[in-house]
Amino acid sequence: MSQLSSADPAASHLAVDEALARLEAEMPDLQHRHRDLFAYANAWAERHDAVLAMTPADRRAEVEARLRRIGVRWGLVDGVRMTTQFPALKLPR
Repeated sequence: MSQLSSADPAASHLAVDEALARLEAEMPDLQHRHRDLFAYANAWAERHDAVLAMTPADRRAEVEARLRRIGVRWGLVDGVRMTTQFPALKLPR
């Protein structure tokens, strides 16, 4: 992932979205390959920083939020993973 020119905002937005999608897709393999927690966290941090480096300033907050959600989902960032049940049928009162 390299620094992108801000000459074409649409292309840089697309590149960031693709980088985020690649990161999400490679997370299972990343976790599998780095059995040591510190190695796993370091590999995550390298990818996190690379995505942020290519992010245009106007999307930085949005991308940081997406990276945080990915990190929470994979246990790399403090946060609550919420799961809830959604009943198929409404229960009578």
